[in-house]
Amino acid sequence: MPPHACSLCDAPLTQTFVDLGMSPLCESYLPAERLDQVEPFYPLHVRICHSCLLVQIPAYVSGEDIYSDYAYFSSYSDSWVAHAKRYADSMIDRLGLDSGSLVTEVASNDGYLLQHFLAAGVPVLGVEPAANVAATARARGIETVVEFLGAETGQRIAGRHGKADLVAGNNVFAHVPDIRGFAAGLRALVKDTGLVTLEFPHLLRLIERRQFDTIYHEHFSYLTLRTSSRALETAGLRVVDVDELATHGGSLRIYAQPAEAAGEPSTRVKEVLEAERSAGLDTVAGHLGFAADVLKIKSDLLEFLLGAARDGKTVAGYGAPGKGNTLLNHCGIRADLLSYTVDRSPVKQGMFLPGTHIPIYPPERLAETRPDYILVLPWNLRTEISEQLAYVRSWGGRLVFPIPELEVV
Repeated sequence: MPPHACSLCDAPLTQTFVDLGMSPLCESYLPAERLDQVEPFYPLHVRICHSCLLVQIPAYVSGEDIYSDYAYFSSYSDSWVAHAKRYADSMIDRLGLDSGSLVTEVASNDGYLLQHFLAAGVPVLGVEPAANVAATARARGIETVVEFLGAETGQRIAGRHGKADLVAGNNVFAHVPDIRGFAAGLRALVKDTGLVTLEFPHLLRLIERRQFDTIYHEHFSYLTLRTSSRALETAGLRVVDVDELATHGGSLRIYAQPAEAAGEPSTRVKEVLEAERSAGLDTVAGHLGFAADVLKIKSDLLEFLLGAARDGKTVAGYGAPGKGNTLLNHCGIRADLLSYTVDRSPVKQGMFLPGTHIPIYPPERLAETRPDYILVLPWNLRTEISEQLAYVRSWGGRLVFPIPELEVV
């Protein structure tokens, strides 16, 4: 079989970054009637391009198959909605956005972000491929186009709705199989003097903090500032500034402008590039060795769960995020070690986790059954969830965080 080709530069992909075996799509939650049916699993084999250094999963599954009907609704995380509001307030101030402006968000989900611009009187447009999620945004009064963004769709949307002063994309740049086409779509949507901002998990932090569970089929790319800049440059966009964020275990927010309007990059751009270089992420060799960290997390978690079972302790989960499904499937954890999990999203309640078939209940189930331990799967929301679960102290329950290392609190 010929090697897969790099999605950014077309070079053959021959070098492994980490191989997590086979896994189902992380958001493919199952109803009870499908538990006895065949469930598709796909390779979760991450490669690094020896030419441009983009870390990536080949497109074993198309974007249409993953996102056309989607189970993730951003508004169920209070801290994420608050993060979105802070961003909206800062961009309104930074760019002087008003009723004569346009903000377009790509992968706008249920309107969690655009609602804040709309409330401030700034016209908005959402671009969201999942029709079921877009319907929720429309119910909030947010005009939403149900499309996958590419070069042609970007031109078509801009021709119909106008070019935007600000184009935002939160946790989408890593989610697209055609990263060059997506970048071209961004350029088509933004004014020649406008601004594009993108947020995505930073590969540097993923490696440092052993966040292997953020690897799943929805994440086609694992980005550094270096590789994201290269991708945007293929469409005539240049990174001019960057923020380092605490979200999702450590993310970047990059600011890009059309090359003809972009000035010199800020000192922060140079500092992040230097941090990546110091960590070895300017070479293939500097990306290697991650598999040993994955094995350590896997063995520690399994030893804890097996020990709890031997001691007659009960363990439940909190949350049903995509990252949790990577963790559970790679570790081979099933309902005998994790009896159930809970989630705030009604869309997931009553369903079963892909691969592991662990049942998902409403959060009230925890108080009803009083488990000894609660495994927190969305560990990136540690502060928010710790506050939500403060009541488990009343029966002596303890929280378990698996990443970056096993911690029982």
